[in-house]
Amino acid sequence: MKPIDREHEQPTLEPMSHNTPTPSNALTDADQVRSAIEDFQSDYNAVRDQIGRVVVGQREIVDGVLTCLFAGGHALLEGVPGLGKTLLVRSLAESLSLDFNRIQFTPDLMPADVIGSTIVVETSTGREFRFQHGPIFTQICLADEINRATPKTQSAMLEAMQERSVTVDGKTHVLKKPFLVMATQNPIEQEGTYPLPEAQLDRFFFKLLVGYTSRDELGEILNRTTAGISPSIEPVLSADRIIAHQQLVRRVAIAPHVQDYAVRATLATHSNGEFATPLVNKCVSFGASPRAAQAMVLGAKCRALIDGRPSVAIDDLKAVAIPAMRHRILLNFEAQAEGIDQDQIIENIISTLPVRADQTA
Repeated sequence: MKPIDREHEQPTLEPMSHNTPTPSNALTDADQVRSAIEDFQSDYNAVRDQIGRVVVGQREIVDGVLTCLFAGGHALLEGVPGLGKTLLVRSLAESLSLDFNRIQFTPDLMPADVIGSTIVVETSTGREFRFQHGPIFTQICLADEINRATPKTQSAMLEAMQERSVTVDGKTHVLKKPFLVMATQNPIEQEGTYPLPEAQLDRFFFKLLVGYTSRDELGEILNRTTAGISPSIEPVLSADRIIAHQQLVRRVAIAPHVQDYAVRATLATHSNGEFATPLVNKCVSFGASPRAAQAMVLGAKCRALIDGRPSVAIDDLKAVAIPAMRHRILLNFEAQAEGIDQDQIIENIISTLPVRADQTA
């Protein structure tokens, strides 16, 4: 984990300002703060260690997935086949005492195959209609190769991802908490894939790019997978503990100027806007939505807890800016022609955006 620049961090247990009082549920008691953070770190490391029994390397991706878990958001993992995306999600599920379902997305998959359908059943009094739950009714849902299904089927996930509920025949069915969608996809230039609709992309908390392993990591993978040894994973975290940690993340303090940095960073992705850079004006068709700022702040709060701090620093926001915004920016043809991607746009914004609004870059 990169060192934190504490110059721009909020004082640990002080009110945010005389005009903006500390929220009533913020962390304010020193002993409670220390105990809560230590419990969070212990559980976080326990889950990460269990995943590490099976998944070799990919530390940044594992941290990103766990950030989504504890921030209460969904994760989209993109990479070419064979890099362990599905293995990572299955390992996470095995380390948690949660319900788990896997949906294999294919071109012939229908919405009813995801959310369920109403069927006719025989009862002691005759026949009646009864809703049969689909695989989305779980707590961790692995949407494997999600971009191989048609947009119509992909859209069946929208309500579940946003409202944590499914509506069928006018009746709303609430999903169990916590609920997390972990989707994998191949790059869209791969044959037989459909780009995800922008509305669905926006519902993913982070988009994580899974890359190739190093020489040493590949050697370790071979040692683990070709020697007849199958490491086991034990569940180390319950639903109640996860929900408690998700609530704790939201109680982490953030100073007004730190939060404003997330606001300005998001607005900087809007071409011809007040904070847009020349590169943004040149290359971006549509900028990030308010969900990007929400993901940045919650991801930064989680990162602060991982580092043992009860308040957010500017560097926390910078660290999560790319996975929080890369899938929420739509580039124009000029950017594609010049080989400029979303990560370069975000890096340009982060490198030029002043820490405070009254400063110059």
